[in-house]
Amino acid sequence: MAHLRGNVTSDQALAQGKLPSEMPGRTRSLDQGGESIRDYVLWSSGGQNKGVSTVLLHVTHSNLKARFMELRLDRHMTIERVKEKLRTHCGTGSAFMHLTMLNEHDQVVADMTDDTLMLGYFSPQDGWTIHITDLDANSLSANGGLEDVSLVTKYEISEEDYLKRDDNFRKWKAEKQAEDPTWTFSKQVKRQQDAKRKEKDPNFVPEPEWKPITDDDHMADLAAAIKVGDRCEVNPGGKRGEVKFVGRIPAIAAGWFIGVQYDEPVGKNDGTCKGKRFFECPPNFGGFLRPDKVTAGDYPELDLFDDDEDEPDIQE
Repeated sequence: MAHLRGNVTSDQALAQGKLPSEMPGRTRSLDQGGESIRDYVLWSSGGQNKGVSTVLLHVTHSNLKARFMELRLDRHMTIERVKEKLRTHCGTGSAFMHLTMLNEHDQVVADMTDDTLMLGYFSPQDGWTIHITDLDANSLSANGGLEDVSLVTKYEISEEDYLKRDDNFRKWKAEKQAEDPTWTFSKQVKRQQDAKRKEKDPNFVPEPEWKPITDDDHMADLAAAIKVGDRCEVNPGGKRGEVKFVGRIPAIAAGWFIGVQYDEPVGKNDGTCKGKRFFECPPNFGGFLRPDKVTAGDYPELDLFDDDEDEPDIQE
């Protein structure tokens, strides 16, 4: 067997809280700088509940894409016991496992072929990997058997048989829409949630359900007080800008809208909506809002670097 790293005093060093690089007899496989980085990453503060004789090892499998991270194993476990533990993670029988110990660089340290040896014999370190080679020709994990969901036989039902069912979703949905043409599944969920809350609190008043706007003159009275060229403020948010459009946009919804060019790039468009241009402005400076969100008036452009308001007046 190839030379293995000694582990004569590593357990004692770990118990004393020493870093891996401070362990006696440790062979350096990296340069000084790389070793220091590895010690920094893998060093344990002692805050975790980790026994002195335990080690955190990754596990890979020849037939699986999944990688099992940081399995906690005891160095006093025999290789036979390790195989039994790994069987619960990958499904491969212990008799069909060939285990290989890899270091942090995925370089082979040893083939663990003797089931009577203890895991600590191979001097594993935190972050090393045990690779499982599945020797079972009829393994369930072969060819994606445990990971490729496309290989799973799915239940299928014909359209005719589905419609014969009395409890099918389409029939229930059609009944709900016959009662309420504006019915949606989200409305149904909200109604059920409101009903449960009302059972717990008789004084609970649910919010009114949203209904689509169908009036073409919706908010026309508010829009009449706003004209193109007005300075304005948009709320919520207190964003300022200039009115660039007042009118209807059927592509969005019925009613009146206000097009605003913001003073800052806080908008969502460049004056276009649904492929149609309503006004010109730079990208991300434009927005379309309902008239109740826009207030026209004396709203000059704010100077972001003007801190006069925060400075106290000095009187001599």
